Amino acid sequence: MNHPIPISAVIITFNEERNIERCLRSLQGVADEIVVLDSFSADRTEEICRAFGVRFFQHAFDGHIEQKNRAITFATYPHILSLDADEVLSETLRESILAVKNNWTADGYYMNRLTNYCGQWIHHCGWYPDRKLRLWDSRKGKWGGVNPHDKFELTNGDKNTLRLNGDLLHYSYYSEEELRRQTRYFAEIASRQLHSMGKKPFALRPYFKAAAKFTRNYFFKLGFLDGKAGLTICKMAAYGTFLKYKKS
Repeated sequence: MNHPIPISAVIITFNEERNIERCLRSLQGVADEIVVLDSFSADRTEEICRAFGVRFFQHAFDGHIEQKNRAITFATYPHILSLDADEVLSETLRESILAVKNNWTADGYYMNRLTNYCGQWIHHCGWYPDRKLRLWDSRKGKWGGVNPHDKFELTNGDKNTLRLNGDLLHYSYYSEEELRRQTRYFAEIASRQLHSMGKKPFALRPYFKAAAKFTRNYFFKLGFLDGKAGLTICKMAAYGTFLKYKKS
C-alpha cells in the first residue's frame, strides 16, 4: 500500500490580511504543512497566519522570483504546492490534489486559474484558463521567468507533467482602481526588465503593442463576452502594455 506523499504549501505575503485567511482555510486537510514567507507586513497578516499554526518566516522582498525560490528553502518536504495569498483551492481541485498525493506520477501538475474581478468570474479576456504549474517536486526545477511574470521551470521542461481537474480561484481585484494600480506596478517592473536587457523600442512601438494587446484580448480572446468588466480588463491590459514599452 502506497503512503500519501506529504506536501508543503508555500505562500509569500505582504499586507494580505484581506485574503490570507481564505487561502489558508482552503489548504486545511490538503497540505501537511503551510510555510509563509512574509515581507514584513504592517497589517494583521502575521497574526492570522500564526492562528492557523503555519510556519512563519520573514525576509525583505527582493523580487517575485527571488522570494519564491527562497520560500521553498523553508519547506520541510520537497513536494511543493505554491499559492499566492489571494488564491483558493476549489473543492474539485482539492480532491484532485488529494488523489495525486496517493498516486504521484509526474514531475509537476498544472491547474487552471479562474480570476474574480469586482465580484465577477472572468472566463475570457486572456484570463482563463490561465494554466499554472503550482504543484511540483522542487528537486526538479526552480522559479524563473522574467519579473513580475514568474513561473516554475522544470529542468526537463514539460516532458512529464499532468493537468489537474478543478480551478485555482483567484480573488484578484476588488475595484477598478486596484486593477489600474497593479497594472502600473507590473508595467514598471517589466519596463525595467526590458531596459536591463538593452531593448530600446522605436517611437511608435508602444502604440502598436497596446493596440495589438487590446485586439487580441477583446476580440480573439472573446473579452466582449465578459461584458463591461471584459472591456475594462482589456483596456487596462493595453494600457499596461503601452506603459511597459513607453518607459523602457
